[in-house]
Amino acid sequence: MTIEIKLVTKKPVKTQLHALVTPSDKILDLPAGINKEFLESRGFDGEAGQILFTQLPEGPIALLGVGESENLEHRNYRQAGTKLLREVKNFRSVSVDFGGHFNKEVDQPSATQAFLEGALLGAYEFTQLKSKPKKSSLKTLAIVGSGQKVKKAISRAESIALGVNLARDMVNLPGGDLTPIAFSRKATAIAKEKKLSIKILDAAAIKKAKMGGILGVNRGSTQQPRFVQLSYKPQKPSGKHLVLVGKGVTFDAGGLSIKTAQGMSTMKCDMGGAAAVLGAMSTLNELAPSVRVTGLMPLTDNMLGGDATRPGDVLRIKNGKTVEVLNTDAEGRLILADALSVASAMKADAIIDLATLTGACMVALGNQYAGLMGTDSDLIEAIENSSKETGEEVWHLPLPKAYRSQLDSDVADVKNIGTNWGGALTAGLFLKEFISEETPWAHIDIAGPAFADSPWGEHPKGGTGFGVRLLVNVIENL
Repeated sequence: MTIEIKLVTKKPVKTQLHALVTPSDKILDLPAGINKEFLESRGFDGEAGQILFTQLPEGPIALLGVGESENLEHRNYRQAGTKLLREVKNFRSVSVDFGGHFNKEVDQPSATQAFLEGALLGAYEFTQLKSKPKKSSLKTLAIVGSGQKVKKAISRAESIALGVNLARDMVNLPGGDLTPIAFSRKATAIAKEKKLSIKILDAAAIKKAKMGGILGVNRGSTQQPRFVQLSYKPQKPSGKHLVLVGKGVTFDAGGLSIKTAQGMSTMKCDMGGAAAVLGAMSTLNELAPSVRVTGLMPLTDNMLGGDATRPGDVLRIKNGKTVEVLNTDAEGRLILADALSVASAMKADAIIDLATLTGACMVALGNQYAGLMGTDSDLIEAIENSSKETGEEVWHLPLPKAYRSQLDSDVADVKNIGTNWGGALTAGLFLKEFISEETPWAHIDIAGPAFADSPWGEHPKGGTGFGVRLLVNVIENL
């Protein structure tokens, strides 16, 4: 859906529907014709997430509940934007008036950005593969306000929402369509459009680079692997360099340790980490942070061909360590091992990887929280702070030294799985083997929130684009 966002300074605004942000402690300040008895009869008290449509002499109006004024946070405005856009697709034009309802924590620019992020993300639908997609009538969304900071907030929200929705589109494409080569072609187009530099390794180059993890996972596939490196260089650099790594398994059948039919039914989403990295990178030239950012995306599918990696095979990773593969369905960590080895050699100020890595993380945290692990308390805190601002929830999990022995192998340096318990933690400990000790590193397991069986918050059913806003916020605050 393409919606034109306008900033208007004069009231009344000429649109088909006018929406008023309505805190719960301000419902008596509404226009004449909307009284307390009417609101009570409709069960509207201004609580966050509520919406009420009614009619005034000047036209239809929507009331958007956001909770108490003094407790307003970004998430309240984001929720209101999502709720509104999911309810007004039959209108051609809608205007929104915040009514000056801000506080010391959230001013109009940040409220505008949060609201529009919620609106543009809430309006998302994946229609690329439908022969006759149903089109929304909504063409224009007008924001009542003024000033350069509000204009900038609108531009930021549009850029970030495009990045999130790009990641959603990638995750929603079937694995037969979004092959590693197709993903790399999309990355090339994004690099050209967004003025990023790009380097792509094909199968021969990956072999020459001795990326044994990617090659091992790819052995059972007829689709060639790719390794994508995107780079953003700021015009006014701070001297900081951040490397993002995203798991890019374009379809995961489990290899010879084959998944069940139900288990692989949504495995087109197993490149959600790479999609999030691509989505975040796509925003950077518009947002212009001062941090240099490199995005690494190892890409392959995990199939069952005649020469697929067998349980018991040993792979040599880019940094020289050998891995005994005891479960071919623990493949994401193998391709990440190569990418993290490359990232560590860059001697960056920090490395963050995102991956739909373990079902164990979903068992622990459900489908709306990501697991957060890492080696640096400052980096962990920065990600937690960004999580609170963007509403993409993370939960800090440990990397227990006592569990490291579970990865000891009789025939190689390390094996790719531990025992039946604490699988998210031993996966994190495995990845840590490929990080240089002096580089701050964080691992975000997005197996739960990257793909939704039903809508929640601003996230639609299917690919959510989880992690794009989180990464962007971390980059800007690094």
